[in-house]
Amino acid sequence: MPLVDIPGSKSVTARALFLAAAADGVTTLVRPLRSDDTEGFAEGLARLGYRVGRTPDTWQVDGRPQGPALPEAEVYCRDGATTARFLPTLAAAGHGSYRFDASEQMRRRPLAPLTRALRDLGVDLRHEAAEGHHPLRIEAAGVEGGEVTLDAGQSSQYLTALLMLGPLTRKGLRIRVTDLVSAPYVEITIAMMRSFGVEVAREGDVLTVPSGGYRATTYAVEPDASTASYFFAAAAVTGREVTVPGLGRGALQGDLGFVDVLRRMGAEVEVGADRTTVRGTGELRGLTVAMRDISDTMPTLAAIAPFADGPVRIEDVANTRVKECDRLDACAENLRRLGIGVATGDDWIEIRPGTPAPAEIRTYGDHRIVMSFAVAGLRTPGISFDDPGCVKKTFPGFHEAFGELAAGWGIPFAGA
Repeated sequence: MPLVDIPGSKSVTARALFLAAAADGVTTLVRPLRSDDTEGFAEGLARLGYRVGRTPDTWQVDGRPQGPALPEAEVYCRDGATTARFLPTLAAAGHGSYRFDASEQMRRRPLAPLTRALRDLGVDLRHEAAEGHHPLRIEAAGVEGGEVTLDAGQSSQYLTALLMLGPLTRKGLRIRVTDLVSAPYVEITIAMMRSFGVEVAREGDVLTVPSGGYRATTYAVEPDASTASYFFAAAAVTGREVTVPGLGRGALQGDLGFVDVLRRMGAEVEVGADRTTVRGTGELRGLTVAMRDISDTMPTLAAIAPFADGPVRIEDVANTRVKECDRLDACAENLRRLGIGVATGDDWIEIRPGTPAPAEIRTYGDHRIVMSFAVAGLRTPGISFDDPGCVKKTFPGFHEAFGELAAGWGIPFAGA
């Protein structure tokens, strides 16, 4: 039974870095993810004047409840959405002049709902080019707090940023949410804030966060459930078995729910206290599934869908159009390149069964497109990628780990 050691969660690592920077004292993060995104986040904190000490297995962050140490700073957020959304929010709670910019890919991704909410809270914030996008400048003077309304229909990260800001405001925050995608990610945020000493109250679509700050702690980062989805899917599509330790019934991440989709398709799934096993049965059934709450795993399902015995229809995934790329269209285009019949709508994709032919996958620089179609490559030798290295965003060693798994199963796999 192959055991796969999945790197730490990107989502959890990014939140932990924010909370550690905001906490009173020194926080130790155990087994944080080391990737382009998280290194960019840590570098951004350092640019703002926070001390981040990094060893291979632990990072230590000296918290500053009063905000960035430097009165002026420029931060480049690379391709990281969490960096680009969380760090300006953290800086707003301090005092100084801070400019944030990002890659062309990240510049295209929307920020407007978050920056509108920050402005409603009195933050002096200016977009320097396109309204609602990077680059932006903040003239920070602390945040009073109070009531604010937020549209989180494009990304749950907007709500997470405001929730984490709440304890740093003078009066706390009362956030009314008008729409919300990827709700399990908000549950991660609330659980992690509790670990740093803050309780969030929730009543319907209103969340209340007290002022008073965070306390430093030692925090272990669990493996990334979105990344685990590729290994679980690999077992299901090849009729093999894989176990991921560190992800079980107590996992924070909603994307572990992807194994329930595989179960519905015919795989055997065991979720233990601290590990999850998926066993392929040689059967992969078609289905219709809404993936609004686990939309980062939509491409994983799309890539294995051709091997099902009937159509696979994925619904309620409009927010995947504003990720690193338009993932819904990217999946459709690449499946067609493989010779598979596909139909799409604004928020859905339907994939018909077929035998994929070898082709080069157009990745759009999106790590999840590469890792998803690598799974299809276990059944279709000859699949290649125009940018295999973009996996460095979340899992620099992906191709090696995936190749090692395939070799252990006796499956030829060309990888990158």
